[in-house]
Amino acid sequence: MHWNEVVCTVLLALGCVINFSGSYGVLKFPDFYARLHAAGKTDSLAQVLILLGLVFVTPDVLTKIKLMLVAFILLIVAPTATFAITKAAHLDGLRPWTRGGRQ
Repeated sequence: MHWNEVVCTVLLALGCVINFSGSYGVLKFPDFYARLHAAGKTDSLAQVLILLGLVFVTPDVLTKIKLMLVAFILLIVAPTATFAITKAAHLDGLRPWTRGGRQ
């Protein structure tokens, strides 16, 4: 196994583990805002790690540039979409969960 395949395997595995931890957070957290936070943060990082892992095994330079461009765009678009969804829920009147129950 060559060094770039090892780096690719590590990044892909790390991306999958982070993605599964975000899925667990979506199931475990009590309200919409916490679930969206878990999904948004971990999903963005996992996607970028997976794309960067693919960069190490792709032989074509143009494909590497495209993968890095997609990763960069995901780093900008995914948090913006999460913010827009959260703001829409807040403006719609969805209140956050509190320890004593809903307010």
